[in-house]
Amino acid sequence: MRWRLALLVAAAMTVVLVAFLVPLALLLRDVAEDRAVTTAINQAQSVAAIVATADPQSLRLAAEQAGVTVYLPDGSTVGADAPATPAVRLAPQHGSFTVTHDGGREIVVAVQGLPGGTAVVRSFVPERDLRRGVTRSWLILALVGVGLLVLGLAVADRLAVMVVRPIRTLAAVSDGLAAGDLDRRAAAAGPPEVRAVAAALNQLAGRIRDLLRQERERVADLSHRMRTPMTALRLDAEGLRDPADAERMLGHVAALDRAVTAVIEDARRERSAPACDAAAVVAERVAFWTVLAEDQGRPVAFSAEPGPLPVAVPAGDLAATVDALLGNVFAHTDEGVGFAVTLRRSGLGAVLVVDDEGPGFPPEAGGRGVSGAGSTGLGLDIARSTAESAGGSLTVGRSPGGGARVTVALRPVA
Repeated sequence: MRWRLALLVAAAMTVVLVAFLVPLALLLRDVAEDRAVTTAINQAQSVAAIVATADPQSLRLAAEQAGVTVYLPDGSTVGADAPATPAVRLAPQHGSFTVTHDGGREIVVAVQGLPGGTAVVRSFVPERDLRRGVTRSWLILALVGVGLLVLGLAVADRLAVMVVRPIRTLAAVSDGLAAGDLDRRAAAAGPPEVRAVAAALNQLAGRIRDLLRQERERVADLSHRMRTPMTALRLDAEGLRDPADAERMLGHVAALDRAVTAVIEDARRERSAPACDAAAVVAERVAFWTVLAEDQGRPVAFSAEPGPLPVAVPAGDLAATVDALLGNVFAHTDEGVGFAVTLRRSGLGAVLVVDDEGPGFPPEAGGRGVSGAGSTGLGLDIARSTAESAGGSLTVGRSPGGGARVTVALRPVA
């Protein structure tokens, strides 16, 4: 934008300077020509005034000093040696006039009333005298034009900086807000319009923070409401006759309680730049689901490279991702269908792969809120959002056994 403003000002000033300086240059040329011609006419007229009264010697001196030629009626000449031109021969009949030649201007003045006839005084102004001083004047005009153009560009650049710099600041603040830094604010600087945009952006940032805070509290409240049915589940579990079943159900209820607590804490905390050990988190969640898999007769295969595998994902978010992917396996495949979880190092990050031996994904699966299997369709979206929020990715496909495969790429810690 800065260079565009400079080019616009340069084009506008060039047009104005050309429209002003070109006519001025032509005027200076005409003034120089008129000055030289007027001087020559005055000199010719001064000599013509003494043709009839001065003696031949005085007339010769006056003609030589004036640089003119006097053609007397008897055919003799006085002054500069020059042959008679057509203008000189026409002067006795037509009087005084000026003739333009390729090499300059010829001025003839007729002196009538002499005893022998009419004398003619001729003066010639060469082209160099007609252009004397014009080149220097044009050079001065050109320098003045260039100076004005440079001055205009400097002023335009300063004005552009006054506009562009606050706009760049606004862009930087917008990028910071988009990255999640809701504390960023734009300074009120620049033209009034830019200050108005900065104020609107700051107001928008505050409104976004308020909405996010309200949304977090709403999520926390909704999660807290789950504690009542969880209490009922705990009481039912404690009332089971089989101690083993009671202990197992109480363990599940305790895990659910921890998950709800984590949701409430996650909803209320401000986002930062977290990190976790993917190897530890994935191993812990696979161990949890392995217990359930044993109850349903599901074969489980788990392989992971030795940690630590630091990734730029919060431990809670990564755990929720693993739970969502393995929960899909339990929800959309029959009992006895096995699954495999693989965690491998990729560069400095990690890649999580979940394969199952079920029927695979339906064609319409993969979008947010779209399942094709009667569920909410948010499981994959939770995993995808977790990966993409940290600069990773999620892809779905077919496992080697024909079932579903989900691959989650996790970015390393910066």
